[in-house]
Amino acid sequence: MHLQFVGCGDAFGSGGRFNTCFHLVGREINALIDCGSTSLVSMNKLAINRDAINAIFLSHFHADHVGGLPFFMLEANYILKRERALTVAGPPGLKSRYAETMEIGFPGTRALEFRFPLLLRELEIGKRAEIGAVQVTPFHVVHDDRAGPCLGFRFEAEGKVIAFSGDTEWTDALIGIGHEADIFICEAYTRERPVATHMALSTLERRLGQIRPKRLILTHMSNDMLARRAELPFETAEDGMIVEL
Repeated sequence: MHLQFVGCGDAFGSGGRFNTCFHLVGREINALIDCGSTSLVSMNKLAINRDAINAIFLSHFHADHVGGLPFFMLEANYILKRERALTVAGPPGLKSRYAETMEIGFPGTRALEFRFPLLLRELEIGKRAEIGAVQVTPFHVVHDDRAGPCLGFRFEAEGKVIAFSGDTEWTDALIGIGHEADIFICEAYTRERPVATHMALSTLERRLGQIRPKRLILTHMSNDMLARRAELPFETAEDGMIVEL
């Protein structure tokens, strides 16, 4: 099983990076974690077979995490002529937000009937759900619930735990999300400076002893963080980077 960073950037493309999107692939797993506005461009660049993807997990409804969904859906329907079922899973309210996202992206597509089966699955916060070969537990994190409820995810698949903070400032929910995970992908928007709704690495560092991930990879970095990467004691994500699990 492996995870590829289709995009690891922030909302503003700092450092020329694509918006958040991760691709998780295993023996029976082929899923996206978030699908930001630039994700289809990056998937084309990385030659990822979009037709093989069977699930998309959405952490919240900001465009840098969900804005690529209309492009993905219309390409699947009209260009790839997709026939395989697709599940889109996300926070409570997903069904209405999905319709809004489609309509904003391409007016008239709110009620489009696709040639392939589409399941919209609203996840219950704190309750483990099984979607295909993946078990996922969503946690409520502290970001901006006008675009939520905003979630972090703990995925269990093929004997491994993959954890993702989502966008969030420090919350004790991160302990449950990342505890002893095989890989914990955590946003680190700034190095020291506190920013409401986002993570400062200095804050995360003080709490890592409680989380104890086996591997930590930092993502969603601002220009402030990118300029200081060489001095960091932690691994940082790159667009296109592949992590074997």
